[in-house]
Amino acid sequence: MEAWIFVHNPLERYLTDFKRIFDAWQEGGVTGIVVGYLHFELDDGTRIPVFGSDPAVYRSFGVDPPAETPRDREKERLFAAMLDDAANRGWHIITFGAGLGGGRLPVEEDPYGAISHAAAVQDSMNALPQAHGFLIDGPGEQHYELAFHHGGELFEIRPGEDERFGALGYDLDRLQRGIEHLWTRFHQLTPAEVRYRAPGGMLAGMQLFDINEDALYWLRARRETALGFMAATHEQVGMLNRKVELGGIPRTAAFSSLTCQDYHAMASWFDFIFPKHYYWHRGFDGMYGTVSRWVQRLRKWNPTLTEEDAFDVVKLLFGIDLPGVRTLMDMEMGFSDEFFSTIVYGETRRALEAIGDTDKCICWVSTGRAPHAGDAMPARDLYGILNASREAGLKRFLFHPDPDIGAPEWHILTNFCGNPWQESNDAVYWPPDTPRLDSFSHGRKPTRTD
Repeated sequence: MEAWIFVHNPLERYLTDFKRIFDAWQEGGVTGIVVGYLHFELDDGTRIPVFGSDPAVYRSFGVDPPAETPRDREKERLFAAMLDDAANRGWHIITFGAGLGGGRLPVEEDPYGAISHAAAVQDSMNALPQAHGFLIDGPGEQHYELAFHHGGELFEIRPGEDERFGALGYDLDRLQRGIEHLWTRFHQLTPAEVRYRAPGGMLAGMQLFDINEDALYWLRARRETALGFMAATHEQVGMLNRKVELGGIPRTAAFSSLTCQDYHAMASWFDFIFPKHYYWHRGFDGMYGTVSRWVQRLRKWNPTLTEEDAFDVVKLLFGIDLPGVRTLMDMEMGFSDEFFSTIVYGETRRALEAIGDTDKCICWVSTGRAPHAGDAMPARDLYGILNASREAGLKRFLFHPDPDIGAPEWHILTNFCGNPWQESNDAVYWPPDTPRLDSFSHGRKPTRTD
């Protein structure tokens, strides 16, 4: 397998030592990087861009250029040198996002913000010729949490979305009726109904949730706006002054119907699709954490449901049947071998089949000590994810250090992709999220050299 690594903020940790780091990464099998966000972080928390914007670019798109901000020319020089070094190694370089951006056109003229976004992309691609393209985190993503979490909840029209829906011609009152109908129904589930209908497939599910015309109208509007955003973005990127690769990071396949990120449709618009191989408990974006919150909220709204009933509702909605998990306490026991061989393998196969091109699919993998504020995932879990993905046919993955690469992760990554890392005090590169072996000797050196 080939590995890419996410070079993420604060970027300053790489700027003065990138050659030594990149040498080690190359030895370990790294062939590409995603870099960003495209800003530096000052001591007071202020963010400044990694390059100076060209106002003429924005004006050519009919939007206002970004306001002038302070610049750090030395950091900009080091950042450009870092990208030059990566390019000289033959690495693939993708930026995470497209800088701070400028103004926006009225929603009636640009309902998806695609033209305004394209101006920022053009500006960043002009300034960073080393980059092959950029990616969007969660393109078109509709919310997927039942409870309010990570800035939103399922049964709502979030601030600003009403303007977009209106500009696209949707009936806002009808959308709200659909939301209210489903919200009410999700508060009226009974054990008898769940146990009768949950095993019954799609038609029984539509009966369980009492899907009516208004609910379908809202569900379809979510899907159409998600796909519309992707199509509009693709169209604008295709009109830039050079070939710019477009990447997107959707939720894992099991959640993609709810987020409306149709992998099969995405494949016609995106050069790279990075399915989120996020499985941790708690935090945000992890599969275990999301399922757990759904189960808890379903039971809060419907106190007569057992935990087993709530898990059956989740299975009906998403197709997720976690091996050995029938209660919330079961989720505290970690991930079984079967989880990797069934869930991770299956999610990878679904992605590959839907996308239809193994070169386009690069799973976005994160574990470590605090993945997206979630529970730590040990090296065994990283091994299980990568091994199951490889067996499913995945060729490349991107590793997202969270918060940074540790020794166990680096040991796993290099054994999968390159020359295995040798753990010793003499190692030129030591993963920054793990103390060196000699860190606990209080400065005392060994008396023997063998």
